[in-house]
Amino acid sequence: MRRGDTWLSGNGHPRQAEWVFVSTPLVVSLSGLELRSLDSCADFAAELDRRSVPLSLLISPKPTDLDSRDRRSPVLGWVADRLMRRDTVSLHGFARVSPGLRSRLAPAARLPAHEAGLRLVAASAVLEQAGLRTHTFIPPRWLASPGTVLAAQRRGFAVCADAMGVRDLGTGSVLRSRIRLLGPGEVAEPWWCRALVLGAGRAARRGRAVRLAVDAQTLVKPAVRHAILDAVDLALHHGANPVTYASFARATSEVARIPKPRIPHEAW
Repeated sequence: MRRGDTWLSGNGHPRQAEWVFVSTPLVVSLSGLELRSLDSCADFAAELDRRSVPLSLLISPKPTDLDSRDRRSPVLGWVADRLMRRDTVSLHGFARVSPGLRSRLAPAARLPAHEAGLRLVAASAVLEQAGLRTHTFIPPRWLASPGTVLAAQRRGFAVCADAMGVRDLGTGSVLRSRIRLLGPGEVAEPWWCRALVLGAGRAARRGRAVRLAVDAQTLVKPAVRHAILDAVDLALHHGANPVTYASFARATSEVARIPKPRIPHEAW
C-alpha cells in the first residue's frame, strides 16, 4: 500500500493499516451473472486473465440463479471454474423477500442491525446451498447502513465494501476509495466511458486505490468493455496491484469463516 490511501480507525482517527500491499490496490468486480450474459463474462474474464487481474465475483443470493439441485447449472459451473483460478466470491445484497413484505421493509441504507442480520442469515444460506461460501459482503446498490455493517460483523464477515470504501470488520479500519462504475443509464454516453478511464488512471497515478464495478449485462456493449479494459490497463501502467475484495481481510485461519445460518440470542 502506498501513501495517499487514507485509513481511519473506528473512532475516525488515522491509524496504521492492517493490510499491506506492494502497490496501489486495483479491484475489478463483476455482478449480475446470468445465463444470457455468460459468454460476455467469459470473454471479459479471459481478457483480465491475460493481464493477471483477478475478478471479485459478486453473487446475488437468488435461489433461481443458484439452484444447487442442478449440478449442471452453467452459472455455477462457470463460477466454480473461476474459483480454481485467482477469482473470489463476495455476497452481493440480500435474499429476495416476498412481495407482501417489501413495503414494510426499510431501504438497505437504513436497515437496523436486527433486520439486516436476518437478511444476511437467509442470504448466506442460499449461497451455502449452492456450495459457495465467502467472508466478504457487498451491500445492495453499494449502500450499507451502520446496522448492516454491524450485522455483517456479527455474522462473521471480515470485509464490507460500499460505495465510498472498504472496511475491515475485524479492526474497523476503512480504506477510503469510491467505487467507479457504469450504470444502465451511463453506458450509452461515450463521455461517461472516457471519464471512467481518466478517473481510474488519475487515482492510480496518485497512489490511490482503484475500484471498478462491472455489471455483466453491460458487457455486451463494446464501448463499455473497452472502457473497463482501458481503465485496467491505465491503472496497471501506473503500478496498481490487482487484488480481490477477499485480499482486504486480515490473515485468518481456514476455520474462521461464516458460521452455519443461525441466530444466537445473545447477539441481539
